[in-house]
Amino acid sequence: MANKAKLEALLTLINTSARDAIALYEQYGDVPAIDQTEPHPLDNAVDQVALKSAIRTLEGACAQICATLAPPAHTAVNLVQVYDHACMRVVAREHVSDILLKYPKGLHVNELSKQINIEPKKLARIMRLLATRGCYNEVDMNVFANNRLSLILLDENPVKYMILFHVDIVAKGAPVFYETLKDPKIAYSYEPTVAPVMYAINKNGTEGTLFDRMARHDGQRQSYHTSMRGLNDIMGSLAVLTHFPFEKLSTVVDVGGGIGAFSLPLAKTHKNVKIIIHDLPEALVQARDIWARECPEALTENRVEFKNLDFFEQVPAKGKDIYYLRNIIHDWPDRETALILSNLRKALGPNSRVLIHDYVLRQLSRKQAVIEASELGVVSAPEPLLANFGVGNMRLYQQDMTMLFVHNAMERTLQGSLTLATAAGLKLEKVWDLVETCVLEYSAA
Repeated sequence: MANKAKLEALLTLINTSARDAIALYEQYGDVPAIDQTEPHPLDNAVDQVALKSAIRTLEGACAQICATLAPPAHTAVNLVQVYDHACMRVVAREHVSDILLKYPKGLHVNELSKQINIEPKKLARIMRLLATRGCYNEVDMNVFANNRLSLILLDENPVKYMILFHVDIVAKGAPVFYETLKDPKIAYSYEPTVAPVMYAINKNGTEGTLFDRMARHDGQRQSYHTSMRGLNDIMGSLAVLTHFPFEKLSTVVDVGGGIGAFSLPLAKTHKNVKIIIHDLPEALVQARDIWARECPEALTENRVEFKNLDFFEQVPAKGKDIYYLRNIIHDWPDRETALILSNLRKALGPNSRVLIHDYVLRQLSRKQAVIEASELGVVSAPEPLLANFGVGNMRLYQQDMTMLFVHNAMERTLQGSLTLATAAGLKLEKVWDLVETCVLEYSAA
């Protein structure tokens, strides 16, 4: 395909995917505007697979055509001159969105400055950068109000806690990342104790893994588990509740289930299922309180059970229908992952299934993408998009770096996941492609 023809094809993809997204929004009401001051009904839909599919193509094609047509120096500097995270940290920690709820017509930075004790001219620059990104509205000069995007930063929204996790914890790994790659003592290590974040924190005398650190700090642990609920919206992971046939099942074991980010919606959607949540004792203390408050009927009807489990040393409850692991395997290097999967295999009955729900890295090789599409049902990117959807799938690769920074772990390719699972005695039955994430369904080999 000639160069101009590729650009024309990308323009067609942009137009088609944008129209697809518009049509999906119209099914729920009017199309959202960038300055909209309330959520759109589709924002909280359980199944966003079709929308995420359209946006993946739209973002990928837009970024690819911009990178093609813009001068290289322009694009290269844009990769590094990014301070959004620093500004997001300010407004998230200072509860700016909650404050602005009281001022639907907007609040001048001079008044906002008095409430959060940040110099007003600096604050205006922070707010204007975020508003330029579509987060907050500048309704008049130096007067800012909430919009649909900034409402994500309300204290009641669990996504805010995932944002805080990134800006407060994950960001510590970036300044020392290069040093960890060159330090001869740890450069070739995948030990979680020397992940970049821990490398930075350990300078203050902290030891162990990030999970060890959170175990010693109730507030950090509780915030982390709350952030896991935010993944439902970020990943669109609850679509599994409508795509996988849970209505035909009796028992589900949520391995490393925390406070029930997946299990709570499961219990409310499929009341036929009895759930066992496996996690460490400190996580289950918080879980019991949340279930008593948010889903007490599941407790009174004995549809949920909390059981302590160290999945490195213990075998989950045996012989159940489904063993569900969301964002568990990606927290650990290969050695630890092999232990988790080995113990999991010992629990399986002849009809049991394992559902591993994670990001799955796509290959840039068009040949490999075609193989995965034809043999495993993974959706491939239309040409001339990059075979992995390019920037449309960027969060997968950013998330891979997050795992490296935080745990010395990784998001895995489909082949990498299969290699570990096969070694543990698991057989792949099906790939459930949910656009941003995949659910890998295994049986006992």
